[in-house]
Amino acid sequence: MSITIARTRAELAAAVGDATVAFVPTMGALHDGHVQLLKHARPLGEVLVASIFVNPTQFAPGEDFEDYPRTFDADLERCAEAGVDVVFAPAVETMYPSGFDTTITVDPGPLGSILEGAARPTHFRGVLTVVAKLFGLVRPDVAVFGEKDYQQLTLIRQMSRELALDVEIVGCPTVREADGLAMSSRNIYLTADDRVRAAAVSAALRAGVAAGPEGADAVLDAAHAVLDAAGITPDYLVLTNPELGDPEPGQEARLLVAARVGKPRLLDNCALTIGATKLGS
Repeated sequence: MSITIARTRAELAAAVGDATVAFVPTMGALHDGHVQLLKHARPLGEVLVASIFVNPTQFAPGEDFEDYPRTFDADLERCAEAGVDVVFAPAVETMYPSGFDTTITVDPGPLGSILEGAARPTHFRGVLTVVAKLFGLVRPDVAVFGEKDYQQLTLIRQMSRELALDVEIVGCPTVREADGLAMSSRNIYLTADDRVRAAAVSAALRAGVAAGPEGADAVLDAAHAVLDAAGITPDYLVLTNPELGDPEPGQEARLLVAARVGKPRLLDNCALTIGATKLGS
C-alpha cells in the first residue's frame, strides 16, 4: 500500500481530510510492539495516522535524546505492514514554532510527580504537551497507547478528559518477547548478559500476580524476591489501584516496576487482583 508522508500542518490536513481518524503517536524506532499498537488502531478509524517525532521536551539534560534510535526508513516499512495511511513526521520547528522557552505547556498535576515523575521531574510535562499538540494537529477521534507506559497512559486519559479534548484514549496490552521482556526501543542498549537478567523484571511481575490472593504484602515480597535473585535493585516497585492511587484489598490493582539493567531503564507493569489482607497489616 502507499503511505502518505506529511511533514507540515498543511500536508497533514490535506492527507486526512474529513475522515474519522485513529492515531498512534510514536518516537520512531518501531518494533513489534508498535506494530501491534498500529494494528489495534487500524479498525478504529477510516484513516490511520502514525506520528514519528522524537520530542525534545520530554528528555532531561543528560538523557538519551541525541542517542535515541532514529530508523525512519525501517519505520515506514513497519507502518506499511500495519496498514498505516499517513505518517506525520514533523520537524521540531513545526511542533514548537515559538521555541521551547515561550511554549505554553501542560502541567501533569500531582499524578505526574510520583513514580516516573519523581525520577524524571520534567518528563510528563513534555509528554503531555507534545501529545496535546499532536491531538490539535491530527484531530483524531481515537488514539491508541501501550499499557507498558502505564503512568503515561493514565495521565493522557486524564488530560483528554479534563481538558475536554474529545479524543477517546485506548490502551493496548503490552507486547512481550518470548521470555516475557516488554518490548521497548531502548532494549537495543542491553548487552547479551543484561538481556538475560532483564527477563527477571517481567518474571517479578508474574510472581507478584501469583501471590495476589495472599494479599498486597505477599505480592510485593514475591516480586522483590525475583529481582533480588537477579541482582536487580528497582527504582520503584509499587502496588496501586488502576488510577495509581492506594490499592484496596479484594479489588483490581496494578503492579508497577522500574529498574535499570545495564544502560537502559526498563519499565513494566501488570494488572492483578489482590486478596483481602491490607497492605502492611
